[in-house]
Amino acid sequence: MGALEPFDHGITAPQGFRASGVHCGIKRARKDLALLYTPHLASAAAVFTSNAVKAAPILLAQQRLQDGVLKGVVINSGNANALTGPRGLLDAELMASRAARTLGEHPATFIPASTGVIGRPLPMRNLIFGISVAAAKLAQTREAATHAARAILTTDTVPKEVAGRVKLRDGTTVTFGGMAKGSGMIAPQLRGLHATTLGFVTTDAAVPRETLQAMLERAADATFNMVSVDGDQSTNDLVVVLANGQAGNAPEAADGRFEAALTEALAVLARKIAQDGEGATKLLEVEVQGAEDLDQARRAARAVVSSNLVKAALFGRDPNFGRIAAALGYSGCRLAPDRITLRLVASGGSVLLVRHGEPRAYSGTAAYRRAHELLRAKEIRIVADLGVGASSATAWGCDLSYEYVRINAEYTT
Repeated sequence: MGALEPFDHGITAPQGFRASGVHCGIKRARKDLALLYTPHLASAAAVFTSNAVKAAPILLAQQRLQDGVLKGVVINSGNANALTGPRGLLDAELMASRAARTLGEHPATFIPASTGVIGRPLPMRNLIFGISVAAAKLAQTREAATHAARAILTTDTVPKEVAGRVKLRDGTTVTFGGMAKGSGMIAPQLRGLHATTLGFVTTDAAVPRETLQAMLERAADATFNMVSVDGDQSTNDLVVVLANGQAGNAPEAADGRFEAALTEALAVLARKIAQDGEGATKLLEVEVQGAEDLDQARRAARAVVSSNLVKAALFGRDPNFGRIAAALGYSGCRLAPDRITLRLVASGGSVLLVRHGEPRAYSGTAAYRRAHELLRAKEIRIVADLGVGASSATAWGCDLSYEYVRINAEYTT
């Protein structure tokens, strides 16, 4: 981290981007419709769910993003518009075209995004009215950014925003803004062109579409694809980046500094998604070191944050290193059990759980008591050194609480 100079703002931080968030009646009393717009044609890149069952807005967005340019996104929460058949596709197209035409733009320059309950038709009368209201409220203010960030939430408890600046190689300072939602049904495996994770990033940098797409795919692999709340992959996962060029940089100047800043912005949002997991009481960060290659490091880190046994132990403050080692073992990465070192880190300090395959924090030891005490913290970090290489990766997740079961047992009832 460190490429991005952060400041307090959200999706409207870059030059030329406006947003709004309103209540249109999909949900009972909370904002449920957001609009994101730039009057300047923007390079657009996106990654989508790799779930074979894709929601109607995903299918339409994939089609429209083949041209690689957009002016806006219209997003609803409370209804996923998934498994809704031909009507769902027509509703997604109407939703995007109404937003575009309300702002005097061509329908092909807008895409829809949806999140919420699967299998219910969109209440289009509410949406069409809401789009008119949202268009009238578009603004570039901090308040407008937060309204939009709140309007895309479902079971989330807090909005998730990011903003920052970076100086490019040609000396131009460009700005990033972002918002995301995600609380449950979170284990995105986002791939280029082929409860939900949604991420939207804006920037006033000038970046060719092909370059932006390649950067986003690499950044998503290192961030959003390293988050797991419950291991379930949504039908609606989507991350979009819009670059409208208003900073005036030379397009070729969007170099490694730009990609590092984009990756950092996505990492901030990914971490916030994990922290706000449904029913979560603790954030879990797992750093795998000493892996044979990057792919194996990522696989191992994801296995630990996805393990229900690890997550339940975290909730119960049980420093069960055996569950961590087991997850590493079934991850498919190469390891030698006698080389594994596991460390637990929290705000109160750190403790060795295992050193070179030898348990240190087993029941009755001072290390065990120390680990149990450290697990009171709200943010827990596990560092796993596999000892077989030089590659590393980080993944984010959360604990598994009684509240998670309650939320998902009652989701549609």
